[in-house]
Amino acid sequence: MKSKTSWGERAMKTLSSTTGMTVFPLTRFAASLHRTRTGVKGPCLPRNRSCAPQTGRITRTTADSRGGLGGRGRGGRGGGRMGGVSSPTKTVPDTARLGFRRNLLRPADAERADRVTYIELFFDLIFILALTQLSRYLYENQSWVGALESAILVLAFWWVWIYTTWVTNWLDPVRLPVRGVIIGLALVGLVMSTSIYESFGDRGLVFAIAYVSLQLGRTAFMVLALARHDRALHRTFVRMLVWLSVAAVLWILGALLPLGFRLPLWILAIAIEYLSASLAFRVPGMGKAAVDDWDLSGPHIAERSALFVIIALGESFLVTGFAFVAQSISVAGVLGMLLAFVSGVAMWWLYFDHGERAGSRAIASAEAPGRIARLAYTYVHAVLIAGIVLVSVADKEVLEHPDAAMSLSTAVTIVGGPLLYLVGLLLFRRVVARELLVSHLTGVAALLVVFAFAFQVSPLLLGAMTTAVLVTVAAWETILRVRTGTDEPEAG
Repeated sequence: MKSKTSWGERAMKTLSSTTGMTVFPLTRFAASLHRTRTGVKGPCLPRNRSCAPQTGRITRTTADSRGGLGGRGRGGRGGGRMGGVSSPTKTVPDTARLGFRRNLLRPADAERADRVTYIELFFDLIFILALTQLSRYLYENQSWVGALESAILVLAFWWVWIYTTWVTNWLDPVRLPVRGVIIGLALVGLVMSTSIYESFGDRGLVFAIAYVSLQLGRTAFMVLALARHDRALHRTFVRMLVWLSVAAVLWILGALLPLGFRLPLWILAIAIEYLSASLAFRVPGMGKAAVDDWDLSGPHIAERSALFVIIALGESFLVTGFAFVAQSISVAGVLGMLLAFVSGVAMWWLYFDHGERAGSRAIASAEAPGRIARLAYTYVHAVLIAGIVLVSVADKEVLEHPDAAMSLSTAVTIVGGPLLYLVGLLLFRRVVARELLVSHLTGVAALLVVFAFAFQVSPLLLGAMTTAVLVTVAAWETILRVRTGTDEPEAG
């Protein structure tokens, strides 16, 4: 029986017989061309490890490969960029079957290497609506189930925002493909924001699809953007995509199944997403990512997080303002509005007078900026934002019912917001500065004492007591900072 030959082999035989030329197989021709381009002499067939090219090889240091910068090398000055470490080199493939040819990573030695761009701020505008809807949902559902549902929504929105911040920390938003993706994410985020209030009702599927699209779409774009330029970081986002895909199934199932399944399935989904980062996105057969060694811009992620705190505080004023203008002017209403303003100022002061600078310096000078970014700015800041959202709900409650009989939900809301915020600040300063603030610990203890007397006072008076605690803690820390000689012109 005659053996079958391909049309390519028959064509090469015909060409050889008619021209007298010897036609080499494709692999030999490629090897010959490779030798010509790289200057390697002698046979250089595939899998011949002895014939490494002498020129044209792309290499990077181990620090670069851990950080995931590819050819950027955003090291040295710039705050938190790992680089400039002399170590054995690793070969970076100069070809890849998938991914964008154009390098979309932030430049190494340019002004925009660590700069927060306007398109990122535009993306943040979507979250003003999201935070407003979250406050509205919690205000209308002041029960243990409502609190748990609100917590899931807050964590989901924070996860969308912080993951996008990580992406723009590596990718250059000035590049048109990156800018286009951010605008697309903002559109999907707008859909997600408008469905928050009915997410545990008729718009659950809309919310779930929007959320899953944001998470998977952004991560898939990162996989393609990094494939040809940073293999280490590329593999990290592939692992991340695996975890998010598992969680996505639960988000969609929770929206499709009867309402009773939605809360437990969505709790499991958000738990998987938060757990994945703490496990360094470990995937069987793929290992885990060296998250603590990620090369990132410390000033960028610190500034982005600080700006989001400002947005959350602004949202609290927005909620309070709408509640105030919707009612007739009264002494109790004016007092409630003033208390809301003072508590907002106190929260701003506690974060920006010294805490924000401490975090920015710590992540900029850290040997492992990824650890601080993951703990202080990814996880701990979620507690801070949750506290601000709860404070906005409490302010509205005080304005709407200043003299009503105290209920458990009202007491938990009014005291819980400042308590969460102080706990978040305690954890933040512990991670970034390795310090345990006595002023904040005292504030937490004072709030617990205030809660014990909550049912003896009106909501307006309870709000005044919690505001007084925040102001006292802020003044305490500032006075201590000035007296110990750590006064900074950059504070605030």
